[in-house]
Amino acid sequence: MLDGDTVVFVEVRYRRHAAWGGALESVDARKRQRLILAAELFLQRESRWGRSPCRFDVVALAPGQEPNWLRNAFES
Repeated sequence: MLDGDTVVFVEVRYRRHAAWGGALESVDARKRQRLILAAELFLQRESRWGRSPCRFDVVALAPGQEPNWLRNAFES
């Protein structure tokens, strides 16, 4: 997604039951590394975005709750 001139990579996570941890907590170190790799591959293939600033956002969803959009959730 674009936010002005910033390329934003958005991970959307849904958790039906909090017993397995919340949606935000599900974006662990392994998942962050996979998202970073996917972003790197995208930027290599779409060179027009290669010099644009980038950020990683996470949108957490749970039944009966408003979406929680965490902007700049982590850095690479």
